[in-house]
Amino acid sequence: MVGHYAGMILADADFAIHGLLKYHLFGHELWITTTHVSLLIVDICLIVFMICARKCIKKATMQPKGFQNVIEIIVEMIDNMVNEIMGKEDKRFRNYIGVLFIFLLFSNISGMFGLRAPTADYSVTFPLGVITFCMVQYCGMKKHKFGHFKALFEPIPLLFPINLIGEVAVPISLSLRLFGNVMSGTVMMGLIYGLLPAYITTGIPAPLHIYFDIFSGAIQTYVFCMLTMVYISDKILDE
Repeated sequence: MVGHYAGMILADADFAIHGLLKYHLFGHELWITTTHVSLLIVDICLIVFMICARKCIKKATMQPKGFQNVIEIIVEMIDNMVNEIMGKEDKRFRNYIGVLFIFLLFSNISGMFGLRAPTADYSVTFPLGVITFCMVQYCGMKKHKFGHFKALFEPIPLLFPINLIGEVAVPISLSLRLFGNVMSGTVMMGLIYGLLPAYITTGIPAPLHIYFDIFSGAIQTYVFCMLTMVYISDKILDE
C-alpha cells in the first residue's frame, strides 16, 4: 500500500527529465533530452552575454555606469576569489576559473526560468570534474616533472594504493557534490509542484526557488571553483 502510494506521488511529480528526440547512431539508440536543450539555451545566453560585455568594454569609460558596472563587479569578484586562494602573482587560471564560475552559476539558477538545470545531470558535472583532474595532473607534471608521481609513494611506498585512490577520487568527489546538491533541489521542487494544487504553487514555492536555485546554486558554484583552485595550487607549490 505504501509502495503504491509512493508510486502515485512520483507519477504526479515532474523532475523535468524528458526525452525529446530519438535517433540511432552506430546501432545505438540515443536521445536528445531536456538537459541538452537547457545546456544549449544556457550556452547561447552566455555567448550573447559575452558578446555584449566585449562591446561594452571596448566603449568603456573612466566613470562606469549601467552594464559596465555589472561587468566590472563580476570581474573584480572573480579576481578577488582567485587572489585569495591562488595568490596575486599567479594569474594563469583566472580565465578558466572565471568561465567555470559563470557557466556553473548560470546553469544552477536556470531552474528559476523553467529549465532543467544542466548540472542536475551527472553527464554534465562529471566531465567538468575530469577537466579539473586533467588540469591538476598537467600542472603537477609541468611544475615537478616526474617528481609529481613521487608524491604517490610518500611518506612510505606502502601508502601508494591510498594515495592513488585519493588522486582518482578528485573528479568523482567534485562532480558528485555538485550533481547531488543541484539534483536534490530539482527533486524537492518537482515533489512540491507535483503534490500541491495549482493555485498554491503560483506563489508559495517562490522562496524555495530562491534557496534551491539562487542560494544553493551560488554556494555550489563557489565550492566547485574553490576546490578546483585548491587542488591546482597544491600541485604547483614549490617543494
